[in-house]
Amino acid sequence: MSQASIFIVDDHPLVRHGMHQLIDGEPELRVCGEAASVHETLMLLTETRPDLAIIDLSLPDGNGLELIKHLLARFPELSILVSSMHDESMFAERALKLGAKGYICKSATGDEVINAVRQILNGKKYISEHLSEQLAKNNAITPTSAELSPVNLLSNRELEVFELIGRGLGTGEIASNLNLSIKTIESHRANIKKKLGLGNAGELTRRAIQWSLESNHLEVLE
Repeated sequence: MSQASIFIVDDHPLVRHGMHQLIDGEPELRVCGEAASVHETLMLLTETRPDLAIIDLSLPDGNGLELIKHLLARFPELSILVSSMHDESMFAERALKLGAKGYICKSATGDEVINAVRQILNGKKYISEHLSEQLAKNNAITPTSAELSPVNLLSNRELEVFELIGRGLGTGEIASNLNLSIKTIESHRANIKKKLGLGNAGELTRRAIQWSLESNHLEVLE
């Protein structure tokens, strides 16, 4: 039986190890390589040329969304599955528009990950039922509200920071999560406030929490 080759991109060794074992446990799949950064990924993919890459969005030397653009420009035949801690309703649509074939949260079960990999290798896209409903909802909103959405106003990294603010994380925690300096996070916070027309840190936090709740269909309140 021919095996499909899978490349794993994640800066956490334990996550890569677990994903590696999960994939190698399937007879038709094999892991052909791993990387912990954007630089390492770009260097190793030329050698390994996998059928599918599983990519985390938060990497120490760059953003996974930017990595997707670079990879598909160099390897247009590559299939990409995003696996991220970030809420899918805030990042999945952006990843899919860049050319990723699927998006799955790190809280997903092993069976869900393998199912996503198989669907993509079979030429399909993988999105959860929740995301499918969210995308349908997004298509129904007015152009004006879409233009004012943080998803459309913020850069990839700013959106990551904004989403983590909405989850209640402080500047130091966000810096740790994204492997960035506190000064860099403070700069992103300032840019977000400017783009969203917010006056202070309190307004930023409230807007981020409100957006997080809306993006999750107010599940927290139900």
